[in-house]
Amino acid sequence: MGKFPTIYYVMFFVVFIENSQWLTFIHMCYREKKKKEKRQSVGYFQLYRFATWKDTVMMVVGGLCALVHGAASPLMLLVYGMMTDTFVAYELEVQELRDPNKECNNNSIYWINGSIFETAENETVYCGVDIEAQMTMFAYYYIGIGLGVLIVSYFQIFFWVSAAARQIQRIRKTYFRKIMRMEIGWFDCNSVGELNTRISDDINKINNAIADQVSIFIERISTFVFGFMVGFIGGWKLTLVVVAVSPLIGIAAGLMATAVARLTGRELKAYAKAGAVADEVLSSIRTVAAFGGENKEAERYDGNLAEAQTWGVKKGTIIGVFQGYLWCIIFFCFALAFWYGSKLVIDTKELSPGSLIQVFFGVLMAAMNLGQASPCLEAFASGRAAAKTIFGTIDREPEIDCFSEEGHKLDKVKGDIEFHNVTSFYPSRPDVKVSFFNYMQIKAGETTAFVGPSGSGKSTTIQLIQRFYDPMEGTVTLDGHDIRTLNIQWLRSLIGIVEQEPVLFATTIAENIRFGLPGVTMEDIIQATKEANAYNFIMDLPQKFDTLVGEGGGQMSGGQKQRIAIARALIRNPRILLLDMATSALDNESEAVVQEALDKVRTGRTTISIAHRLSTIRNADVIIGFEHGQAVEKGTHSELIERRGVYFTLVTLQNQDFFLFLPDVISEGQEDLEIKSRSSSFGSCKHEVGPDEHVEPAPVARILKYNQPEWPYMLLGSLGAAVNGSVNPIYAILFSQILGTFAIPDLNEQREQINGICLLFCIVAVASFFSQFLQGFAFAKSGELLTRRLRKLGFQAMLRQEIGWFDDPRNSPGALTTRLATDASMVQGATGSQIGMIVNSLTNIGASFIIALYFSWKLTLVIMCFLPLIGLSGVFQAKMLTGFENQDKKAMEAAGQVSSEALANIRTIAGLAKESSFVESYEQKLELPYISAKKRAHIYGLYFGFSQCVIFMAYAASFRYGGYLVSSEGLQYMFVFRVISAVVISGTALGRASSFTPDYAKAKTAAAQFFKLLDRVPKISMSDTDGEKWDKFRGEIKFINCKFTYPTRPDIQVLNDLFVSVKPGQTLAFVGSSGCGKSTSVQLLERFYDPDEGRVLIDGHPSHRVNVPFLRSQIGIVSQEPVLFDCSIAENIQYGVNTCSVSMEEIVEAAKKAYLHDFVMTLPNKYETQVGAQGSQLSRGQKQRIAIARAIVRNPKILLLDEATSALDTESEKTVQSALDEARKGRTCIVIAHRLSTIQSADIIAVMSNGTVIEQGTHDELMAKRGAYYKLVTRGAPIS
Repeated sequence: MGKFPTIYYVMFFVVFIENSQWLTFIHMCYREKKKKEKRQSVGYFQLYRFATWKDTVMMVVGGLCALVHGAASPLMLLVYGMMTDTFVAYELEVQELRDPNKECNNNSIYWINGSIFETAENETVYCGVDIEAQMTMFAYYYIGIGLGVLIVSYFQIFFWVSAAARQIQRIRKTYFRKIMRMEIGWFDCNSVGELNTRISDDINKINNAIADQVSIFIERISTFVFGFMVGFIGGWKLTLVVVAVSPLIGIAAGLMATAVARLTGRELKAYAKAGAVADEVLSSIRTVAAFGGENKEAERYDGNLAEAQTWGVKKGTIIGVFQGYLWCIIFFCFALAFWYGSKLVIDTKELSPGSLIQVFFGVLMAAMNLGQASPCLEAFASGRAAAKTIFGTIDREPEIDCFSEEGHKLDKVKGDIEFHNVTSFYPSRPDVKVSFFNYMQIKAGETTAFVGPSGSGKSTTIQLIQRFYDPMEGTVTLDGHDIRTLNIQWLRSLIGIVEQEPVLFATTIAENIRFGLPGVTMEDIIQATKEANAYNFIMDLPQKFDTLVGEGGGQMSGGQKQRIAIARALIRNPRILLLDMATSALDNESEAVVQEALDKVRTGRTTISIAHRLSTIRNADVIIGFEHGQAVEKGTHSELIERRGVYFTLVTLQNQDFFLFLPDVISEGQEDLEIKSRSSSFGSCKHEVGPDEHVEPAPVARILKYNQPEWPYMLLGSLGAAVNGSVNPIYAILFSQILGTFAIPDLNEQREQINGICLLFCIVAVASFFSQFLQGFAFAKSGELLTRRLRKLGFQAMLRQEIGWFDDPRNSPGALTTRLATDASMVQGATGSQIGMIVNSLTNIGASFIIALYFSWKLTLVIMCFLPLIGLSGVFQAKMLTGFENQDKKAMEAAGQVSSEALANIRTIAGLAKESSFVESYEQKLELPYISAKKRAHIYGLYFGFSQCVIFMAYAASFRYGGYLVSSEGLQYMFVFRVISAVVISGTALGRASSFTPDYAKAKTAAAQFFKLLDRVPKISMSDTDGEKWDKFRGEIKFINCKFTYPTRPDIQVLNDLFVSVKPGQTLAFVGSSGCGKSTSVQLLERFYDPDEGRVLIDGHPSHRVNVPFLRSQIGIVSQEPVLFDCSIAENIQYGVNTCSVSMEEIVEAAKKAYLHDFVMTLPNKYETQVGAQGSQLSRGQKQRIAIARAIVRNPKILLLDEATSALDTESEKTVQSALDEARKGRTCIVIAHRLSTIQSADIIAVMSNGTVIEQGTHDELMAKRGAYYKLVTRGAPIS
C-alpha cells in the first residue's frame, strides 16, 4: 500500500482499519496464541536451515531491494514539500502583482518608482517563479522514483518468493521421507489427520514466514526509519508533538486486537462445537432417523449457534467502539498538528508550509508502516511454531528405521521363529502390557494357529514378527538370529500377510497385486489370482484386471478385497505366511475354496494363522492358546481338547452355537451385486453432476427477506455508514483549506482561519466516533442473527430429507457440514457488514466526485484517466494474495492424495516394505507445484512492481497539469490539492467497493445452493401431521411383491417380488448372501426408502400412507455396527426415546435387560462415563449392549436385529445373544444373521437370493425340505 504520499496515508489507515483482512489476521493471532501456549517455537533464523548459498544470495539481494523500496515514499515527501513551497510562493507573488503599482525585477518585487517593496515585517517578497518549469522538474522526479520502485519491488518479491519455493520443496521432501521411515509405534501416537494437516497447513505456514512477507516487512521497517528521519530533519519540534499522540492510537489498536482475538476464539470454539454436532449427526443419520432424534439434534445444534452468535455480536460492538475511537484520535491529532505547525510557520518561522507537510506526513507514514509491519510478525510467529513440530519430526531418529541398509541378510532361510522371555507394550499405552512369553517356538514349514479371546495378544505377536514393534525385553529370533540384527526390508520381504480388513490402494486390481512384488509379469499375477480363487470374479468385471478398486478398495466387497489381498501376499512367494483372520469376511463356499488355496500355498512355508472360526484351524500342525497376553497352552487339536483349557472352552462354546456363517455370495454370477458401500457401484451414477453443478445465483431480495426481522438495525447501520463515507471527502476539503491559508498575506486572518479549520477537525472527530460505533454494532447484530437463522434452517432441512438423499456422494457428511459452515457465512457476505461497506464506499465516491468536479473539472478528468490503473493495481494485489493461495492448494492436491493414502495405510505399506515407492510417487507429484511456484514468482513480482509504481506516475501527470492550470487559467493552487485528494480518496473507496464484488457474487451462489436445499421436497415426508396414525399398534408386517433399486444404482435390482409376512409377536429371520436384499427389506420397513413397486403393509396400512415419526416410534433397531453419540452412556440409552424425558430408573432397567448394568457399575463414572467419538472408548460387545438397551428403552412393538452379533467373538456374543433373547419377548422381531444359533428358534426363516424369498418355514421344516437352507447348514458343518 505504501506509495501514496501525504494525505492519502490517512486513507491507508482507513483501508487498513476497515478492511476485513486484518480481522482474519486477528483470528490467526488468536489461534496461534492458543497453539503457542501448547508448543514452543524454533528460532526465526532456524527456519532457513534448508537454504543453500544460492538461496542466501537471492534473499540478501532481495532484502537490499526492499530496503531501497522502503526509502522511496519518504524521498517523495521531500519532493512534495518543495512542491508545496513553490505553489505558496507563486500564489503570494500573484497576489502582490495584482497591484498595478508593483512589478517584478531580478526575482524581487519593486514599486514602479524603483524602490524595493517590503512587507509589514520588513521583508522583501521573492518573485519570478516559473511554475510550469518547476512542475515539469517535479514530474521528472516523480517518474524517476516510480521507475526505481518498479525495478526494486519486482526483484524484492521475485528473489524472496523463489528462494522460499526452493526451500519449501526441500522441507516437504525431507519431512515426508522422514515420516515414512518412522516405526509403527510412532504412528500409534500421532493421528493420521494431524500428520496430513502438518504436511499441508504447517508447511504452508513456514512458507509464509520465509517468503514475500519478509521482504514486505523489511520494506515497511525501512519506510518507518526513513519517515522519521525526514520528520526529524525537517522539524524536530512538530515531530515530537505528533509522536507524543501516537501511543493513543497504538494502545487502542493493541487492545482491540486482543479483545477481538479473544472473542473470535470463543466464537470459533462455539462454531466448532456446532460443526462437530452436525458432523456427528449427519454421519449417523440412519440412527438419528430410526430413533426420531431430528428435533433434538436441531435444538442441540442451535444451542451452540446461540453461543457463537452472542460472541459475534460482542465482537462487532467492540470493533465499532474501537474503530470510532481510532478515527476520533486521528482527527484530533490532525487538529493538534496543524494548529501547532501553523504556529511554527507563522510565528517563529521555523518551518515553511512545505516542510510542515513533510514533517507531519513523514511521521504519519512512519507510524503507519510500523503498524502494517505487525501482521508480518504474526506470519513469522506462526511459521516458527509450525516449524517446531515439522523440524522436530525431521530431527527424530526412528527406533526401527525401515530405510536402513544395515543388518544381515541370511543366505538360506528355514523359517524357525522363537520368542525368548518377550515382554511388549504399545507406545501409545505404555502402562498396559500386551504380551509376554517365557518361551514360544514356531517351527519351520509348520502351520501354527493362534486362538484366544479378543485382546489376548494374538495380533501383537504377529506384529512383533513383522518388526512393527520391538519387544521391551527379550528377543524374537528367526533361524536363531535376533530379528533386530537382520536387515528390515529384507526381513519383511520374506513375509506375506493377509489381514482381517485388508487394505487396497486406490488403483487397479493388477497394480494392487503388483505391490506384493515389483516387476512381476501379468502371467504371475494371473497365476496368483487363480491360487487365491479371485481369477473368476475379476474376469467377470467389465475392465477385468484394470478395474479400479476405489478409495480404500471401497468398490469391492469384503470377500473380493480379501482374495485380492491373498493374491498380493502369494505373489511374493513368501517364506513366512501370516494369516490374521484371513477368511473371516468370506462366505462358506468361497471360504472353502480360499481355505483350500491357503492349504496349498502353506506347504513348505512357516504359516501362522489367527482365526475366530475354529473350523479354519483344526488341521493346523500346532495350536497355541492365548489368554491375557500370554501363550498358555500349545498342542494339536486333539491334545488341547483333552487338556480342557482355553481352546476347549472356545470349541465347546462354538459347538453349542452350531457355528454357521451364511455365505456372503451364493454364486459368482452375483458378484457384481456385491458392492459393499451402498452408495455407488461401477456402472452407477452416470447421470451425476459434478459438485460444481451450475446453480443460478439467488435474487438478493430473497436473501434480504431472511434478514427482514432486523431491518431497524440495518437502517441504523446504513445511516452510520453514510456518515462514515462522507468523512474522507470532508477531510480533503479541510486539508487543502489549511494549505490555502498559508498564502493569505494578512497574518491575523491566517491565524483565525487555521483555528477555525482545526475546530472543524475536532467536530468531525466526535461525529465519526458515533457513526463508526453505530455501523459496527448494527451490522454485527443483523449479520449474526441471519447466519444463525440460516444455519439452523439448513440443518433442519438436511434432517428432513429422506435417507436416499444422503446416499448421493455429493451429500456426504463432510460435504454437508462444510456447506452448513461456509454457505451460511458466505450468505452473510451479501448482507450484514457488507451493506455497510457498500453504503460507505458509495457516499465516499459520490461526495468526492462532486467536490472534485465542482472545483476543477479539467484536472478531475486528467486524474480520472489514472483511476482504472490505480483500481487495477488494487485488484492485482488482492488477486495475488487469494489467487495464489488457491492455485497452491489445487497443485498440492495430487501430492496430498498420495500422502494421505500412504499415512492412512501405513501398516500395510510397512508390511509390504513399499515405503520408498510412496516416497518416490510423492516427490514426483511435488514437481508440478514447484515449477508453478517458480513461474509465479515472476508474475507476482511484476504485479507488485506495477501496483507500487502506478501512483507515482499519476502524481507526475496530475501535478504537472495542475501547474499549467494554475499559471494559465489562474486556478487557485489549493484547489489543485483539493481535487487530487478528493479523486484519490474516491479511488481507494472504489477499490474497496470492487473488492467486495467477489464476496457478493459468492454470497449469491452460496445462497442459491442454500435455497435449493431449503426448497427441496423430500420424497418421504418427515412431518408429524402427514400420514395415518392409529391407537392399538400390533406389529403385523407384510411385504407384498416389493421391487426396489437404490436411487444411486438404478441399474441393479435389489428386491425382486419380495413376498413375506410376520404376525404380531413372531420372529422372522432373513438369511442369504450379502447383496440379496436382507438389510434393504428392513430399511423399507423403517421407511428409509419406499418400494418402487408392490407394498409394505403395517397392521394392514400401506407403509407409504403411514405417518413416518409415528411408525419409527414403534420400531427399535440394533445394527451390526451400532452408532453411539459422543456423550455419556446414560444419554446414549436415553436416545431411544426422544419425544419425552427418560428417568434414570428406566435407563437402569433397560441396561439390566441388556446385560449391561453390571459392566457399567464397574466404571469409575458409572452411567456418566463418556463413550468417546462413535463409542471409541468401548469394545464392540459393550457398544452392542448399549445399542440394545437403547432399543429396549423405546419399548418398541417391532424389534429389528441386523446382524447384531456378527462382529463379536464367541464370549461377547454369548452375553449379547442372551440380551437379545430377553429383548425379543412379546415383540414382533425381524432378525438378519450369519450365525445359525441366532436363527434356529425363529418362527419363520426366509431364505433370500437375488432379492426374493426362495423358501420359508421353521428350522425343522426347512431342514426336512433339504433345499437351499439345508445346504447352507450342512456346508457350515461344526467341529466335533
